[in-house]
Amino acid sequence: MTSDHVDVLLAQWQQEMPGLDHSPVAVIGRITRLAQLLARQLEPVFAEHGLSDGEFAVLAALRRAGAPYQLTPADLARSLMVTSGGMTKRLTALQQRGLITREPATADRRSLPVTLTPGGKDLIEAVMPDHLANEQRLLAGLDTAAQHDLARLLRQTALALGDRAGRLQPAKQAERHTAGNAHLWDPGPRHR
Repeated sequence: MTSDHVDVLLAQWQQEMPGLDHSPVAVIGRITRLAQLLARQLEPVFAEHGLSDGEFAVLAALRRAGAPYQLTPADLARSLMVTSGGMTKRLTALQQRGLITREPATADRRSLPVTLTPGGKDLIEAVMPDHLANEQRLLAGLDTAAQHDLARLLRQTALALGDRAGRLQPAKQAERHTAGNAHLWDPGPRHR
């Protein structure tokens, strides 16, 4: 069997600190390493379409939300696990390029729902086939059963770490739901 980068790390740790259980590195180290390797392979496809990975993520989240392709900045930030400052930077760049709009909400002037423009929708729909083909290429070393097994194990790990599904609400629906309850809004944990 061919060794990977993590095999080398494990051998080094076993030699240097043999009294410790280094087995978590076999999983966590590989997940971390794969995230880095995958990012290097995914980003060129986004760049071919004039997008960064973060900009792609915003457009994809809006498109996945369905018509009217609108979410609040807070929902986007939570969905993509970025700080409000990081989200603002992405949104400003996308708005300047005419790919999204941010309009004041009627019930709460402080909220600026983010909406995918027709140009933004066209762009994300052009990127998706290339992105999915790239992801299929990246997984070609695993047969279908292995891909399903890996997905199941990764889902199980995510759930064990507290990741739970939550349907993002279109901005207009979220506005109605939170109107008058601003004191109940909890931005959740901050990431990156």
